[in-house]
Amino acid sequence: MSADEIRGTTRGTAPVPLSVLDLVTVGAGRTATDALRTSVELSRFAEARGFHRYWVAEHHSMPGVASSSPAVILAHLAAHTDRIRLGSGGVMLPNHAPLVIAEQFGTLEAMAPGRIDLGLGRAPGTDGATAAALRRTDTLNEGADDFPQQLAELTRFLDDDFPDGHPYGRIHAIPGPVQGSSPGGVQSPHRPPIWLLGSSGFSARLAGLLGLPFAFAHHFSAQNTIPALDLYRQTFRPSAVLDEPYALIGVSALATDDEREARRQVRATALNMIRLRTGRPGLFPDPEEAERHEFGPMEEEFVASWSANIVHGTADEVRTGLDELHKRTGADELMLTSHAHRGELRLRSYELIADAYGLPAA
Repeated sequence: MSADEIRGTTRGTAPVPLSVLDLVTVGAGRTATDALRTSVELSRFAEARGFHRYWVAEHHSMPGVASSSPAVILAHLAAHTDRIRLGSGGVMLPNHAPLVIAEQFGTLEAMAPGRIDLGLGRAPGTDGATAAALRRTDTLNEGADDFPQQLAELTRFLDDDFPDGHPYGRIHAIPGPVQGSSPGGVQSPHRPPIWLLGSSGFSARLAGLLGLPFAFAHHFSAQNTIPALDLYRQTFRPSAVLDEPYALIGVSALATDDEREARRQVRATALNMIRLRTGRPGLFPDPEEAERHEFGPMEEEFVASWSANIVHGTADEVRTGLDELHKRTGADELMLTSHAHRGELRLRSYELIADAYGLPAA
């Protein structure tokens, strides 16, 4: 596996490669079909303007997030794009049997050879009850000891290299490398690179010890960003995948033509998060709904802290904020996620950011 599949190319005046994280946001008055159409438009735009990769995040039981099935969405996006890397940001591995993920991403690799990333997280991507329904168990095993075992099993399936005598030694993930070693086989042995995702130090350390690329969720765990990146770099061991650390961070960024509109949209984003964190998830509210909402003192405090971690404003303000964030963290790549009630506002945000950095014209 070439490190070039991991390291992106810096374009325009951006400090590092820029990428996109999509939660397939569904706004009030919109449908999942509308949101998925926006995802297709956005992936095609990102490809045309030189964004490096486009990831979809797994979430469940959230009316405002239509990304419960990343592999299905990625197959759809692969059919509408030609060059941009596509991947999961991430698949929540404890929710799935490793063999199923190996099969899904082997299929995606066959659909879009050399363009697929497999980003893995260990959180459920939902509440405990939904996680129990996904896993068909009332006992949730999310311990630190379980994820490395699941990761090792998945990697064995992807590489088709269980040792002799292993119970799974005669089981093969299809599509996969075994097809190339079968009589008459011409299947490529290539498989998607694995990324570890995290919002704390656990995955940072594991990614470093395994020599894997690391993606940190700065967009919802900003206080842990620098400690996690430091830990990743300190524990990194060169591997067949990477000879030196490579870390991207997910960043909430919203650029608008009018600074006031950016503030309105961000306040609606904060209201959405308040509802999610208090067990009342719904469709993504529009700014008018947020303006009508009577925020209590604790809610106002949350709005202020949440908004402070969203790089928002005019294109120039967002560019300055992203540049400062890069200098502060030393991230090797910035993966931008834009939240807004309407798909066209999200598209416009990426357009303004692309123009601000002089990314190649479509």
